[in-house]
Amino acid sequence: MVALLMFAAVCCAAPVGNAISAYVALKTGAQDDGGIAEGGSAADIPPRMLAAYKKAVQQVWKEVPKCQGMRWPILAGIAKVESNHAIGRNIAAGGDIRPKIYGVLLNGSGQGGNTTVVPDTDGGKWDGTSQGERAVGPFQFLPSTWESIGEDGNGDKVADPHNADDAALGAAIYLCGNGRDLTKRAQLKAAIWQYNHSDEYVANVLGWIDQYTAAAKDPALKNVPGKVHTVIEAALSQRGLPYSWGGGNTKGPSYGICCSPSGKSGAGIKGFDCSGLTTYAYAKAGISLPRTAAAQADVGHRIPASLGTGALKPGDLVFYAYAPGHDLTIYHVGIYVGGGRMINAARPGTVVRLDPVGAMSGFAGGARLL
Repeated sequence: MVALLMFAAVCCAAPVGNAISAYVALKTGAQDDGGIAEGGSAADIPPRMLAAYKKAVQQVWKEVPKCQGMRWPILAGIAKVESNHAIGRNIAAGGDIRPKIYGVLLNGSGQGGNTTVVPDTDGGKWDGTSQGERAVGPFQFLPSTWESIGEDGNGDKVADPHNADDAALGAAIYLCGNGRDLTKRAQLKAAIWQYNHSDEYVANVLGWIDQYTAAAKDPALKNVPGKVHTVIEAALSQRGLPYSWGGGNTKGPSYGICCSPSGKSGAGIKGFDCSGLTTYAYAKAGISLPRTAAAQADVGHRIPASLGTGALKPGDLVFYAYAPGHDLTIYHVGIYVGGGRMINAARPGTVVRLDPVGAMSGFAGGARLL
């Protein structure tokens, strides 16, 4: 219980496994503190890359006729995590990306998190080296994987993983498998898991998919009371800022502390953890909150978990616990915005974003302060 209370002291999501995939994300372009780029809407994606994602959605049914539910936010979620949409590179009209994007050499050295030797399969054709394999392009395919799923997406009769159109189509084909229905959450998770065998990776990509999907339709705030509007707008204005363990206060984002149970430090990251974000947003409406998620559950009118998420109203705090019904085990808090969504600072490696209420485990009810 001591460890549990320490974990609740500065809120965040429960850490997931340390699984490392052969697909190694390459951080590129303009990065914020902690290597997390700001973003979360179509406006943050280079127009040529967004065009490639949308084009792939139109083309994939020809390659995988039984695939259902492929949409551009799915491809954008993958590309965001893998290459930050190739931001910082030149993307030609035909889709060629230069300089080419290479992951680390998978030689077991430990660099970039790789611990497994992956022998060369392409003689350097795609990854520029015959000394081993490395992931390539904006979707970070291994050359061996690309040879099995790569297709020509821009009509030049070459399937090139360094081309935006080709890479996006290849990713769509890979995610579709033999004909998944990606409108079903379980099958979407399975597709992302196939792309990278890591629970943490799956959660991160899903968060971006949800954010890109939601960004086009921000919460309707016309009919909410003034102070609720103030709280939600304050939290929404922080979207794109990185999660920082211990970060955030009544004045806004701040550098965090060390360290989360998974060893992630917020000391060099200016941003918010979950309760830091709620503390800031409610301060804008003149309401002072205690600093931790568990303590915030003692403020206002408590909404029991037994009533379900349907009892929540915009502006309510939403809590998550290891043992719902036992508030001492609360580990996370978000701000409900309606429509089954909340503003969320989820975990290290993510940013403040709109998430489904079901994105976190252990729903423990809410609290109404306004």
